[in-house]
Amino acid sequence: MEYVNLGPTGTKVSPLCFGTWRFGGEVDRETAHDLLDRCAEHGINFIDTANVYGPSEAWIGEWLAEQDREDYVIASKVLGARESRFDRNLSRKNVRAEIEGTLDRLGTDYIDLYYIHAWDDETPIEETLSTMTDLVREGKVHYLGASNTAGWQLLKALWTSDREGLERFAVTQPRFSANYREPVAEHLEACADQDLAVCPFSPLGGGFLTGKYDRDDGAPEGARYDDTSEFSERDWRVYDAVEAVAEETDATPAQVALRWLVDQREFTCIPIFGARTVEQFEENVGAVDVSLSADQYDRIDAAHGE
Repeated sequence: MEYVNLGPTGTKVSPLCFGTWRFGGEVDRETAHDLLDRCAEHGINFIDTANVYGPSEAWIGEWLAEQDREDYVIASKVLGARESRFDRNLSRKNVRAEIEGTLDRLGTDYIDLYYIHAWDDETPIEETLSTMTDLVREGKVHYLGASNTAGWQLLKALWTSDREGLERFAVTQPRFSANYREPVAEHLEACADQDLAVCPFSPLGGGFLTGKYDRDDGAPEGARYDDTSEFSERDWRVYDAVEAVAEETDATPAQVALRWLVDQREFTCIPIFGARTVEQFEENVGAVDVSLSADQYDRIDAAHGE
């Protein structure tokens, strides 16, 4: 396993991050612990959760109690749970309340990476950033991140940090995959310019890039999308390119789609992958062993723009 710097920080993380949003829904407690054990076995040291992901924080906390805490980089998020009696927002009151709940459920003294889960139009970003800066200085948080933000919002936050002498966002978490790029183009350009790490969610396009959908037969039972009318010709062009490269590299489409993200050239990209089963975990984590040539990378890249 070759580890990479988490953006502009000195912290080393695995090239893939394990996401736990399925815990408590499609994944029960026993399976969740099995999947976390697989993280340990494969050297995946970067684990993503949130206070709204069901029991995920608590289940990670149970598992983490049996591990060496320093071996893992744990990310969680603020703006979601009603830890405060006030409305959900990124006010000082709520950030303080939510971090205490997260630390308690995880059974740890600190969070390595703490994201805002979304932008809050009602709370001045200065208030949110000054509160989160205090958390860093108190040792409760190591680094800050932003999830689900537009490019202008991210740049506004970074400018505010620089102007006020506050901690900067070091990592972002947008939706991003080989077939989903245009809506986040400005966001990604900002990350490249500011040397931020990108940890995309839905890196397999909601399952589309795994090959589970068929142009003619439609969607399988239980799939996220009901039918293939959800997908554009561009989506299918990208999938065809991914599938062709998968055949050339003796890999699966999911592995190639994840590897294409890891190999991003303009910024450090650490995709967040999930799994419902150990078998699915093993397939996805196999992306770290896939090698794409420059030509193969470019063909997938070009398919989106044809």
